[in-house]
Amino acid sequence: MKRAPAKKAAAKKAAAKKAAAEKPGKKAATKKATAAKSATTAGKTAAKKTPAKKATAKKATAKKATKATARKTTAQAEPLVRKATPPKKIAVVPEKAVATVRNAPPARTIAPRPPKNESRTALVRRARRINRELAEVYPYAHPELDFENPFQLLVATVLSAQTTDLRVNQTTPALFARYPTPEDLAAANPEEVEEILRPTGFFRAKTKSVMGLSKALVEEFGGEVPDRLEDLVKLPGVGRKTAFVVLGNAFGRPGITVDTHFQRLVRRWQWTEETDPDKIEAAVGALFPKSEWTMLSHRVIFHGRRICHARKPACGACPIAHLCPAYGEGETDPEKARKLLKYEKGGFPGQRLKPPQSYLDAGGRPAPPLGAG
Repeated sequence: MKRAPAKKAAAKKAAAKKAAAEKPGKKAATKKATAAKSATTAGKTAAKKTPAKKATAKKATAKKATKATARKTTAQAEPLVRKATPPKKIAVVPEKAVATVRNAPPARTIAPRPPKNESRTALVRRARRINRELAEVYPYAHPELDFENPFQLLVATVLSAQTTDLRVNQTTPALFARYPTPEDLAAANPEEVEEILRPTGFFRAKTKSVMGLSKALVEEFGGEVPDRLEDLVKLPGVGRKTAFVVLGNAFGRPGITVDTHFQRLVRRWQWTEETDPDKIEAAVGALFPKSEWTMLSHRVIFHGRRICHARKPACGACPIAHLCPAYGEGETDPEKARKLLKYEKGGFPGQRLKPPQSYLDAGGRPAPPLGAG
């Protein structure tokens, strides 16, 4: 009876040992199963993530390619889309032309402008170069008043105020035919003189001046025209301009004639900024030898009357445009500019009824007498 319980107890111990021995195996198996399950899950997750990454990379590559293509296309298209910038307008002038400006238009070049701080030496050189080239253009330049003696030139110059030399030249033949000397004009009937001088304008004032200077010549200078500036300017109606015209052309004494044409051109050429005639005379006279003064005056006045007009200068037909700081103030088209030329440069008669032979040889024509049309 006692052995049965002992057997049962031994059996229980053996079962317990067996169970204890089996537990570690189950745990290991469970761990292995869990690890395998985790590995499988991780593999599946990795498998899912890999295609997503690849897809994202492909999209990024595609975007980059699209941007690069767009840039390339834009770069190629830009020259077609961009508007061409219009070139800046540059004032161009014809190169030095010969005296006959009616020929074909010369080549063109950029007009130089004197610097603001131009030195005195540079100004003198520039001014003298313009004078030399004007001498080539107008080798026949001369006073445009008809006269045979100093008295006639003095009277004609006084009459030329506020009118053209042409009108004076058409009027003085009748005046000098009737009153050839200072004595004759001083003793004339004022009303008769006025009637003769009527075409020149301001005829009453001019009659008073020419009769007054004639009387002064008779009373103070023995009926002769003086050859000194200080004596001439004392005569009625005679200023420095008139005096220099007489001195330079009747007596060969150098002088600068500052008329409206001369004033306009020397300022356009920037020889001086003065506006007073006496100051202009002094400023310009200092740029040239005294021996050049008279002919310089004729050349500048000739140019002002024929090409460099007050309102619309013919820049496109100007033979010294390549030296002119004021190029572009007038008409620059050569064809249009040619139509603005006057007197012999435009194929028209001059201002003198009896011009010098050099003028006729250069193609100039005499002016028609008064009333000839």
